[in-house]
Formats: sequence, structure tokens, C-alpha cells
Amino acid sequence: MWRSTVKSFLWRTEGLNIINNFHGSCSRGACERTWVMPSGFDTGLKTFNSLTKQKEPLILAREGIATWYSCGPTVYDHAHLGHACSYVRFDVLQRILSRLFGITVIHAMVITDIDDKIIKRGWEENISPTIIARMYEEEFKKDMMSLKVIPPAAYIRVTENVPQIVAFIQRIIEHGKAYATKEGDVYFDIQAIGQRYGKFGGAVDSQEESGSSGKKDVRDFALWKRAKPHQPYWESPWGPGRPGWHIECSTIASSVFGSQLDIHSGGVDLAFPHHENEVAQSEAYHQCDQWSNYFLHSGHLHLKGSAEKMSKSLKNYITIKDFLQSHSANEFRMFCLLTKYRSAIDYSNSSMSEARISLATISNFFSDAQSYMKGQLQCLPVQDAFLWERLAQTKAHVTAALADDFDTPRAMSAIMDLVYHGNCQLQPISSSAGADRSPAVFGAMTAYIRDILDVFGIEPFHSKETEVMSHSGSLQAVVDQLTQFRSEVRAFALAQQTTTSKKPALYPERIPLLKASDDLRNNLAPLGVLIKDRGATSTWELTKGKEDQKSQDEMQQTPV
Repeated sequence: MWRSTVKSFLWRTEGLNIINNFHGSCSRGACERTWVMPSGFDTGLKTFNSLTKQKEPLILAREGIATWYSCGPTVYDHAHLGHACSYVRFDVLQRILSRLFGITVIHAMVITDIDDKIIKRGWEENISPTIIARMYEEEFKKDMMSLKVIPPAAYIRVTENVPQIVAFIQRIIEHGKAYATKEGDVYFDIQAIGQRYGKFGGAVDSQEESGSSGKKDVRDFALWKRAKPHQPYWESPWGPGRPGWHIECSTIASSVFGSQLDIHSGGVDLAFPHHENEVAQSEAYHQCDQWSNYFLHSGHLHLKGSAEKMSKSLKNYITIKDFLQSHSANEFRMFCLLTKYRSAIDYSNSSMSEARISLATISNFFSDAQSYMKGQLQCLPVQDAFLWERLAQTKAHVTAALADDFDTPRAMSAIMDLVYHGNCQLQPISSSAGADRSPAVFGAMTAYIRDILDVFGIEPFHSKETEVMSHSGSLQAVVDQLTQFRSEVRAFALAQQTTTSKKPALYPERIPLLKASDDLRNNLAPLGVLIKDRGATSTWELTKGKEDQKSQDEMQQTPV
């Protein structure tokens, strides 16, 4: 039902727009740098394509299937938030495609497990580069799991594909697009492809590499590096050595997906020279004009106040493991959702606070809506027709935003606006005196918001009953009885007497009971039980203790 509704929306807004009058992505006609719109299945979505530097219709080679390759980590150190930001953002995009628009994403990612940095780290720690690579590869995978990133269909190591890389290089040489030096290096010949080089800009820059004296052109880049003393190497027709950086991605992507790729992703810093060189190699190997139809690049993560990206080389990074000591995966994912995936993003306490407040606002709405549906929260009559209309509008706005280059900030704005209007209807009063109730609309609103958050990879906000029952069925009854007892004591303490001045006032001897009730509520909050006084009654919910209490405090200081 969910996907059919979304598809119906896309067909109404975009229409059936399959392009039949263009060459396929690997047709043989010379097109220089011109991007050719692929033929195939029009998804109805638009995405910003770095190849054209504008939004383009997302057209896939096969209906309902997206082939997706991404550059993985070079595993020589701990992954940091800069890495996390890119991987989480693209995870969100893949989830949107699959869970909202019904497109199966076939995702492959390379693990660079042989590299100068890995070798250097091995020397520094007197450990085999293989051990270094395996250790940090496993840590990377654990970090991704902690951030709720869906694993690719396959993680593929460079060292397990060296024979395929050698064969790939041989084919490029046979096609006249690469050459070997007498020293045993192999370089890609930029001049051999003429004006086809430079899809991402920066083509006039040289690519200085150690031992590059045998180059024909300063722009030529290494496909195979001859062996150096005391370094790992593999045999090849050009002598012992190891693969260059760029060739690994071309070979592995081609071995998985063949001569045509729908989507290639990575950080914006990889556009040149890495992705530029990947395109040159792959199109030389396959002898095609357009290897990957779409390149998506994520913006850098900056520490607020710094113009430089977060990176290991600049020593200005926060590891994922350290970050998760004080924050949750939900908070980081919300932090990423609040900016466009292509935009640079500033990391700071205030930006994380904004993400935390957004989550707390939604969680509080869920709690209040549940209390209202159960009859525990008394309110004035709800304008349910208005809320049903707002829900329908929100669904349309969210779908339109996500179909337009995965605009998550616009989608989240629509969600938060729906929460705001829901909260406006849930203002507690002491007694409703049998007023009409409209619980169904709140059930529909919370169900929809849960579904969208699930699309984004944010864990659903479980009801207090579900949370408690997962620990112990009897605990729910204990907390219910405690809350009920406290409510009765509080009601007794709040009873008023008529004084000689005829003004109602509390009984002085009962004031300590009121203070004790407040103390109990305040003392339970850091332990993860949040009691909310609602007129004559009280409700409770489970939180994450001090972390959620901090969110509550921040919300009280921030206008909603």
C-alpha cells in the first residue's frame, strides 16, 4: 500500500517518461564530455548528477533495480565522523530508493587493504600491513553497524582481486590507452583519450607520484606501481608490484556490474582525481562513451569555525567510536538529515543539540498522542478534520521533497510541521467533562511518522509498554502502580480548603507530601522514567535517562 501510493504520486507528477531516443550508456559514438541521458526505466525522481552539474531524471537500466558502487575506506586507522557523514548520507539515499520508492539497490563497496598509508602504519607499529588492514576493516564494519548503515551486498577487498586488476590493466594497454615503463610501472595515457578527460574539472593539474619520471604527460597516473624494497608485491607481466589507487575501483566495479553502472557515489573530494581517473580507465577498458550514468557526491563535514574538512591528515577528527560514547546513532542520523546530502555540514554542540531537540520533540508527541489515545490525557475537542488534511498534505510534501534530489531537510520540515499541529491539539486540561474524542487521527499521524523515520534509518520510538515488556512484564505493573499511588497522594496534597478570607488555599500540613511527589518525579527522570503531571492525572514514559533529560531541558530553553 505504501509503495503503490508513492508510485501513483510519481506517475501523476512526472508521467511515464522513458527516454527512447538516446544511445545506451556504452554506445560507440564519440561524445567527448557530453553526458547522454540513459535509456531504460524512469523512476520519476530527479538527482543532482556531478557529470552534468545539474539535476537530471534518474533513469535506471533495469526496472526496479539500481546498481550502485561506492568507494570504501582505506583501512589504516579509526574511521571518523567525516567518513560517517558520507556513509550515513548515502545510506539514507539508498533507503529512500528502496523503502519509499520500491527500487532494489544492489550496492558494492571496495575495501582498500593495500596502500602506502597501510604500509607506513605497519612499519610504525611493527605489524604486518595485512594485520593492520584486517583490524581496521573489522572496526569500520562495526562502526557502520553502530550507525545503522545497511551493509552493501558485498564488501570487496583489493588484495583478493589483484589478478583481475592485472587483467584489467592489460586490456587497457591493448586498447592503446596505457603504457609500461622500463622500470616496471604502468601509466594511463591521458593524451590517448584527448578531450574526453576532464568530466569533473581539474584536468590540467598534474598528478605527482613517487617514481614518476617515466611519464609521457604530467597528468598520467599509475595503474601499476613497481615493487619497492620491503613492501608487499604481486607478480605481473611488468614485474613485481602492486595496483595503483584508481584502478582498483574500476576493476572491482566492472567485475560486479559489467560495462554499465547506474550510480557511483563518494565524498566530493574524490571527484578529482579519483573518480575522473576511474571514468577514464573504465571507458578505455569497455571502449564505451559512458560507463557510470550518475555520480553523486556528498559534502564535507567541518568542525564549526574551520574551513577545512575533517580528516586524518589534518588531525582534526573525532572517531565514530568516541562520538558514540556521548551520542546516539539516531542523533547523528538526524544531524545528517537536517542538511542536504550535497552540502557541507558544520559539526558543533549546537548542531547536535538541534538534532537531539528534533528527536525529543517527536518522541514527546508520540508519548502525548499515545496518552490521548488511551484516555489518559484530557484535552479540548480535537479538530480532527484539520489534522486529517494536514496529514495528507504532509505525505504529499514529503514524497515530493524526497523525489527531488533526496531533499531530506524539506521532508523533515514537513514532518516537524505535522508534529507542531498535532501538539497544538494536545493541550491538557483538568477535566474534559465527556467531550468528543478523536484518537484515530493521532494513530494515523504517529504511524506515518514512524514509517518515514524507519525509511531514514532512525529507530522507531517504542511505546513504554513495549520497552518495559522487553525487560520484564512485571515492571510495567510496578511503574503503573507507583504512578497511580503518586497521583493519589498528589491529588490529596493539592486539595484546597476555604480560609477565613474565603480564598482557597492548600492545607499547610500536606505541603510536604506535594514536595515529596515532585522529588519522586525528579529523581526518577535521570533513571529513565519520565512522569508527566496532566491536571488531575499523571502519565509516564521510558527515556534514556540523563541524555533524554538533557533534551527535555534544551527544549524548554528553545522556542518550538
